[in-house]
Amino acid sequence: MNSNWRIKPGDKIFRPRRIRRYHLRRVLGVAAVFSAGYGNVGSSIYYALGIVALAAMGATPIALSIAGILFIFTAFTYAEGTAMLPEAGGSASFARHGFNDATGFIAGWALMLSYIVTISISAFTIPPYLGYFWEPFKVSPIIGTLASMGIVVFLMIINVIGVKETSILNIGAAIIDITTQVSLVVIGVLLILIPNPAILVQHMFAPGNWPTFDNLILGIALASIAYTGIETMSQMAEETRQPEKSVPKALIMMIVTVLVLFAGISLVSLSAMTPQELASEWARDPVAGIAASLPIALIRDVLKPLIAILAGTILLIATNAGIMGISRLAFSLGNHKLIPSVFSRVHHRFKTPYISIISFCVIALIILSPGFFAANVFKNMGALYAFGSLLAFMFAHASILRLRAKKPELPHPFKIGWNIKIRGCELPITAILGLVATTIIWIIILITQPYSRWVGIAWMVVGLIIYYLYRRKQHMPLTHAAWGQTEGNK
Repeated sequence: MNSNWRIKPGDKIFRPRRIRRYHLRRVLGVAAVFSAGYGNVGSSIYYALGIVALAAMGATPIALSIAGILFIFTAFTYAEGTAMLPEAGGSASFARHGFNDATGFIAGWALMLSYIVTISISAFTIPPYLGYFWEPFKVSPIIGTLASMGIVVFLMIINVIGVKETSILNIGAAIIDITTQVSLVVIGVLLILIPNPAILVQHMFAPGNWPTFDNLILGIALASIAYTGIETMSQMAEETRQPEKSVPKALIMMIVTVLVLFAGISLVSLSAMTPQELASEWARDPVAGIAASLPIALIRDVLKPLIAILAGTILLIATNAGIMGISRLAFSLGNHKLIPSVFSRVHHRFKTPYISIISFCVIALIILSPGFFAANVFKNMGALYAFGSLLAFMFAHASILRLRAKKPELPHPFKIGWNIKIRGCELPITAILGLVATTIIWIIILITQPYSRWVGIAWMVVGLIIYYLYRRKQHMPLTHAAWGQTEGNK
């Protein structure tokens, strides 16, 4: 090159355009992540008691307590996995990095099923609470199911158009909800449990109130629906400031809050009504049943409409959160070429993943349709949720154990304690116990629940066919390992 070369007037200089990479904005703090997760977990308290009571009867508090222990194990697993891999995808992301793309798809597809059922079951329990204002919402299967479907269709349109959910709304709703639930527990303990503690023992252990062993196990599995917020919080990792610190803190806050509230609500509910009443008349609106059983008319008259409005609002937010969560998950799976890119296609005007939103909302409507004629639709939806969520939790635990063994050099901003050494690898006991327990319960669900078995298997088979055809069309291997992507996706 000529050293005397200088820029002259009129010369044009070529500067290569910098490649712009788009990322989700990291704007959420601990409170926002906690409130988003609590929007799912807190909402489940309004129907989980009834679903668990359908199987566990008088052992409902015990089933919820055992499931709560598994919830702690799973929350620790998600805290370590999300801090280590702060990206959207949850258990699908853990499985993709821990094993390969095919395993990541299986975990993600199972997680999609649980999100779809969350949409259905949250919408299905809104009308019974609103039945305080208009009784047909609660007593008519046709009117109630039509209302539930209308809610899903309404939120589907809203999400396609792109009306955004705000973290301020979530935080405010979480504060009001926690305050109301704590007040209800305190009032129930003071007015029902303390004056007559023997009634709780009678409702739990009287002849005909204690479940069979199979039903107790089913109750524990159904109780997993009470802990739906773990995946939601993990999905938000890419939008969280310092996710390696914020998400574990939010998960620990969630553990404490949820376990205390569920323990209090379950004990008060079985003090206020028999397990038969909880599993029938108040199955879809158990918290309303507690309010209706309070002995003081003034408190009862204040709480009944308040709970109806609050439950309807929280469950509406939870239904919407399920739709938003599944669109995030579809984006993550599409970006990593685990599902066809059509599910990640964005509307040219509204800039929303409209195909995935519409497709999965239609499936949620199909799951709701037996509500017109089937008596056990509520229990079936709970078992179907357990099929998908427990399968996703199994892969989450297995993936953390795999990453500990195969990739010990990965950074661990949050690392689970209580480890045992196997062949020089430190493996967390909570993940081992969580994997064993969720696997056993999932197998029991598979054997004992025909609806969730056949619908769940059909869902997974259809997904695997889609995955196989898509990967072949893209000329990609089915089990491409994701080790090399770990650093690039962080």
